[in-house]
Formats: sequence, structure tokens, C-alpha cells
Amino acid sequence: MRLMLAEDSTLLREGLVRLLAEEGHEVRAAVGTAVELLAAVRADPPDVVVADVRMPPTHTDEGLRAALEIRERLPAVGVLVLSQYVEKRYATELLTLTDGTGGGVGYLLKDRVAQVDDFLDALDRVGQGRTAFDPEVVRRLLARSSHTDPLARLTPREGEVLAAMAQGHTNASVAARLHVSQSAVEKHINAIFDKLELTGRSEGYSKRVLAVLRYLDS
Repeated sequence: MRLMLAEDSTLLREGLVRLLAEEGHEVRAAVGTAVELLAAVRADPPDVVVADVRMPPTHTDEGLRAALEIRERLPAVGVLVLSQYVEKRYATELLTLTDGTGGGVGYLLKDRVAQVDDFLDALDRVGQGRTAFDPEVVRRLLARSSHTDPLARLTPREGEVLAAMAQGHTNASVAARLHVSQSAVEKHINAIFDKLELTGRSEGYSKRVLAVLRYLDS
């Protein structure tokens, strides 16, 4: 893939450049600010952008804002953002920009980068136009109070299926992870849609995307 990186830590940035080059990817640009990233993408759009959420000058959400702008202006470009902490708002904002027809989106904790296989798998999924959400983000979202959880009607198995969907896994991948048949996964997904009252398509989003949005926003 043709990639662009935005990370203000020189050590991490150069490490990623070397890793990705060794994996056969072409790193078109590796910059330290969101402004530089936007300029590079405008000049030569890549397949996927990998960006830190917090970048200069304020180290708040410059990288995220740049990623969202890229998705809005160039929907075919995939974006994978890296964060030191779990921020449900960031994950939700990213997912709202995909309808399954453009580039993929992903949200990983920086610790996941050290687990090279997981990082590369997430990058591949985003490059294929799919989603890739950190398992730790999903795990923490599961730790909600059942008194306020709109997903409380789901069975434990349906909750596992939806959690895997939120990470960006396909039906076949979910089936393999849970050691069940793909037809069983499809039945669970249909049950999830029914219980969340997601019928047909709404506002340009597929039922799958809407279910994950409901999950992330609960």
C-alpha cells in the first residue's frame, strides 16, 4: 500500500517507516504535524493514512481532526489513528464517516503498535476498506452498567458477536474467533438488528454500521 504517517515522536515515526518498508509498503511521507500531513495528502493522496490523535501544537486532537478532514474530502483514503488512551468519542467520530463504500477506518491504542502482527492486521483491514478497532477499546465499552445500557437485551453470545463486529471483523472472521459456523453468526447478527430495531438502511449507513454506532455510543 501507499502510506503516509503523522507522528510527532521521531523515534516511533522512524520505527514505523522501517517496519512498513520491510513489509513491502511504500511510505510516501512521514511527518510530525497535522498541517504537514494535510499538505502531503492533498499533493499526493495515499491509500491509507496513519496518524497520532494528539499532535503539535496543543497535543489534544489535531491528528484526529486531520484524519476526519481527510475522510470527508477524500473518502477513498483509509485512516488509522493511534491513541495513548481509550477515547470512545474518537472511535465514534471515525465510524460515522464510513458507509462501507470508501476507505476503511481504524482506531488503535499505541501499545498495539508494539504487537506487530496486530498492527499490520489492522492496517490491512483499513486498506481493504474495512474497520479496525482496538480490542481494548471494545473491552472497556463492555464494562457499562446494565441499568443504562440500551444493548442489555442482547444475549451474551450476541454481545460477543457485536464486539467482534465493532473491531472490524467479517462474518467469517467472527465465526472463526468464536468457533461457530458462519450461518450461526449470521443468525446472531440478524437477532442483533431486530433487537436494536435496525430495519433496512437509514441515513446512508448499513445496518452493520448502525449497530456498531449504537454499541459505541451506549
